[in-house]
Parts: sequence; structure tokens; C-alpha cells
Amino acid sequence: MTATDQEETVTVVDRELARRRWGRRLRRIRPFLYAALVLLIVGGGTWLVFFSSVVTVRDVSVQGNRTVSSVRVRAVAKTPLGRQLARVDLGAIRARVETLPAVKSVSVSRSWPHTVAISITERTPVAVVDRGNGLQAVDEDGVLFGSYPRQPAELPLLQTAPDVKSEALAEAAHVVSALRPDIRALVDRVEVETVDRIRLHLSGGRTVMWGSAEQSDDKAAVLAVLLKQPAQEIDVSVPGRPTTR
Repeated sequence: MTATDQEETVTVVDRELARRRWGRRLRRIRPFLYAALVLLIVGGGTWLVFFSSVVTVRDVSVQGNRTVSSVRVRAVAKTPLGRQLARVDLGAIRARVETLPAVKSVSVSRSWPHTVAISITERTPVAVVDRGNGLQAVDEDGVLFGSYPRQPAELPLLQTAPDVKSEALAEAAHVVSALRPDIRALVDRVEVETVDRIRLHLSGGRTVMWGSAEQSDDKAAVLAVLLKQPAQEIDVSVPGRPTTR
């Protein structure tokens, strides 16, 4: 072997040894490189989402509302435009919107990258009542909301004295909600005295002492039979022992 060949062999060996040493070093530091990369990505993402002006609130969408205007919902929600979307307090927005009388439930979510989405379920009126503030809608839970200039044809009137308790009003709303459609169509107004003294006034002048909302299915079945009789006053408050007069 010539001197030149020996030099070339030594050079190749040195290169191979250097490559192996670098490979061992790379394997040792590789976990630290991965950790640094992860920290860089997480840190950058955290800054981007929570502190930068890139992902901020620019719009508020409102869905599900029928009687409450979107303008009113946005005004009550007080969503902080320009704030980082990830830092917006969705619970506080939901609590504010739930103060609207016509709103039964609210869902608030983030719609990335720039929108707070408000989804509303409104209360459904089952009757109307005048408690001294004009005609108001009543939902199935007895909650008052909205207003009417006149009584809608499809909603019966709950007639109450000024001192009638809210529990009785709620029970009357349960009674109306439990009525079969064929019977509800006959009801002109519902007289509310107490929780268990609720009377239906039907078209044609007939009256029905309904009592409370308990056993409404049984009461409706008994009433359907008694309506075929000429009686003007019917009492189904105890469906097992109805009376007529």
C-alpha cells in the first residue's frame, strides 16, 4: 500500500468515526431538541391565542330568537369586542342574556377565529294574563314575558285576583299546557283562585272545575264524556267522582 493510499484510508476512518460521534451526540440531545420544539410551539400558540390581536372577538352571532331582536340580545350580552376570543367569559354572557324575560335558556360558544355564538331558546306562550301591566304572555312554567295589545285568539286568558300567588298562576299554566287540543280549543278563559281551585270557562257558557294540574289526562278523558251531556257546570277536580249540574 502506498503512502497516498494509507492517507486516504486514515481520512475515511476519521470521517466515519466523526460521523458516529455526531450520531451519538445527536441521539443524546434529540429529546431536548424535541422538548424545545414543543415548548416553542406551545408558547407561540399560547401567545397567539391568549395575548395577540390575531384571534380576537370581531362578531357576535345570534340564533334561535324569534320575538327578541338580535340587537337587543347583543346589547344585553355586552360581549367585549376586541378581546382575545379565548379569554372571553362565556358564562357571564350567558347569565346576562338569561335575564331577558322571553329567554328560557341560552348556549354561548366560541366560533373560531373571531365570533361569539349565542343560541337562544325562547319561552313558548300557553296563555295570557293581565296582572295590572297589560296583557302578558305566560309560558308552561308560569313565567310572565312579552306583551300583547289584545288577546291572541289561540291563547286563553288566565283570570286572577291581584292577590293570587305566583304558585297558583304557575299551576294554571300547567293546567293549560296539559289540556288536550280538542278541549283547549273550547276554553275562553281560565279562572285562577288557588293552586287547586282552577276553573275553565268554555265557549257557550259552560264551566269546568278542574282543580290542580294533577291527573290532567284522567280529567280530560272524563270531561270528554261529560261534555256530551247538557250540564252547564262540570266538576272533574276528582276524576274518579265527577259531578255535573
